[in-house]
Amino acid sequence: MSALDDDDEPPVATLAEANGWSLDEDDEDPGEALDLPWLNEDEDDAPAAAEPVRPAAPPARKAPASQLSPVPEVTLLDPPKPRQHAVSEAELERIARLVEAKLADYNVQANVVGVYPGPVITRFELDLAPGVKVSKITNLARDLARSLSAISVRVVEVIPGKPYVGLELPNTRRETVYLREVIDTELFHHSQHPLTMVLGQDIAGDPVVVNLAKMPHVLVAGTTGSGKSVGVNVMILSMLFKATPEEVRFIMIDPKMLELSVYEGIPHLLTEVVTDMKEAANALRWCVGEMERRYKLMSAMGVRNLKGFNAKVQEAIDAGEPLRDPLWQPTQSMDTCPPALEKLPHIVVVIDEFADMMMIVGKKVEELIARIAQKARAAGIHLILATQRPSVDVITGLIKANIPTRMSFQVSSKIDSRTILDQQGAESLLGMGDMLYLPAGDSNPTRVHGAFVDDHEVHKVVAAWKERGEPDYIEDILSGDVGTDGLLPGEAPEGADGELDELFDHAVAFVVESRRGSTSSVQRKFKIGYNRAARIIDQMEAQGIVSPAGSNGQREVLAPPPARG
Repeated sequence: MSALDDDDEPPVATLAEANGWSLDEDDEDPGEALDLPWLNEDEDDAPAAAEPVRPAAPPARKAPASQLSPVPEVTLLDPPKPRQHAVSEAELERIARLVEAKLADYNVQANVVGVYPGPVITRFELDLAPGVKVSKITNLARDLARSLSAISVRVVEVIPGKPYVGLELPNTRRETVYLREVIDTELFHHSQHPLTMVLGQDIAGDPVVVNLAKMPHVLVAGTTGSGKSVGVNVMILSMLFKATPEEVRFIMIDPKMLELSVYEGIPHLLTEVVTDMKEAANALRWCVGEMERRYKLMSAMGVRNLKGFNAKVQEAIDAGEPLRDPLWQPTQSMDTCPPALEKLPHIVVVIDEFADMMMIVGKKVEELIARIAQKARAAGIHLILATQRPSVDVITGLIKANIPTRMSFQVSSKIDSRTILDQQGAESLLGMGDMLYLPAGDSNPTRVHGAFVDDHEVHKVVAAWKERGEPDYIEDILSGDVGTDGLLPGEAPEGADGELDELFDHAVAFVVESRRGSTSSVQRKFKIGYNRAARIIDQMEAQGIVSPAGSNGQREVLAPPPARG
């Protein structure tokens, strides 16, 4: 109930309900029954009778978190504007005949057998004459675009389930696909999984809703202005309309410090939005350690994935006999018995500009991401990687092999399209959310018109979640203190430089005797990783056993050789 202004006269019904008065028709004198001030203005005690009137309309207050719905209402989003530029059947028929005529100009005989208008493009399905190769139409794409006065023409060589070729032409006036209209569909409401994500609408205007758990990781690419960042926001928001912090937690890495910082403070975050790339590497290393811990838990519980683990934990809680942590050790706390197990949430790692991270941190991040992508699906950890530079030095073969689900917005060249999708086509997209979605195990991408969400809508949803709780950050995520589970093979823990490596004495004896102070020799001798061997050599340098590396990279052994008896 909104607060009333001082000048407004309170309605009788409101006051009656607020003060428990009766308004039955059987009351003979309403003035005596209610003692309302405006019915007894001639009495001297009228001001005193007015005292109970004020509480009838208390000022509007923020509802406590316990009274709020588990997730925000969809009404926070702007309602979609009605479509105003529908193409008439006569216009579609005219364009179809024009397409046939222009193809005939290039000696290609084809008939338009189907027309599918959508919000952004219209697909014409062509039945080619016998002996006409699809590659001939593909090579004519630019000439057809010029002949039809179109921005671009995309040729769909294979339409699953049909013997036709698709020709996609942009509409003269494109419509905007709003997030609200996709979320309001039955497809989104019927999906019960907390990792349900909205992408947009397909070429026919049908909603495209996917499940991140089945992907289980996604690679997003697109040039500046292609709609990539809006697409990432749409994916995050759609999960925020489905999942509570008990079901999904986020780690957001934002090198640009602009796109994801708006989500700072929502209760889903495991740590603050990460903008420092050294801390980002620590966050990924923590994810690896958490993945290994979850695998040990699931192995001890005899389950195969996170869903089975949570179901078993919930059954025990419902039975009044919660399960105890099988990995607990008495030295970890002052408690005498292991703590009870709780349900584990999904963890979604969102990296907005992956190329920046690769440039700053490099190979180490690539290996961490590959390790997460290989094994983290059953542990409930998922990656969303976005980049505006889909080159082979950013999207390496190691990353592509482990992230089969791809999403490409408009890119600048066929080479970039092949890098992200393994086929061309993304260079012909129209921008502003137009994308090709390639799910895992499918070689034919689906054209999707990405949903649009404005900044003020994002702020509304973030504010609604802040009302529902505060984030519970885990400080170890950014500190790099993850134990040995999160380390790559041959890698020592961060900050271990102050303590000598356990192989240090043996390595010193080897270097002093062999008179070879190189990292590679220590690495080969003790069969350890390069990083660990380099750290041992650095410790020797700090203690004056070997000299700093010279201009040619060689080090001189300063310690005297061992005395021979």
